[in-house]
Amino acid sequence: ITIDYWDVFFPDQEDLQRAKKYHLSQIMDTLAWVATIDKFQHWIYEHPGHTLAQRQTAWNEILDEFSSGIISWAGQTQYKDFLWQKQLHLFEVPFYYIEYGIAQLGAIAVWKNYQENPQKGLQGYINALKLGYTRSVPQVYEAADIQFNFQQDYIRSLMDFVRGHIE
Repeated sequence: ITIDYWDVFFPDQEDLQRAKKYHLSQIMDTLAWVATIDKFQHWIYEHPGHTLAQRQTAWNEILDEFSSGIISWAGQTQYKDFLWQKQLHLFEVPFYYIEYGIAQLGAIAVWKNYQENPQKGLQGYINALKLGYTRSVPQVYEAADIQFNFQQDYIRSLMDFVRGHIE
């Protein structure tokens, strides 16, 4: 909601545009990483007797599925094979990392609502905040007038919205 007011912090237009582009690009990168980690974590728990080789194969297949393919790992596979280990959530708080993705998608939807109708969007956000932890996440989303929806078409529409602002 505040992105339109970042000029307070970035009075130089070039810095402002760079900050916005970086922030919005990071959202897309983060969501892809969250999906990668969540799918890998499910694979690990669904295959408790897996070998190191099977784990590396599964990791690389899942990482490739959610990656753009722009990065060449040629000669660096020893790093790619273990990249998942940088995500401490896998070790410390299993199945928690997906909540970052859920929250980020909610934030994008709130922002989209605000962009389309500032008064309605802000009121929905306030309504959700008033609930705090007194309701379930789907009920909080409903109060914010956003969808608790993780279908491909819906997520694509949110990413198209973000991409439009990047461009």
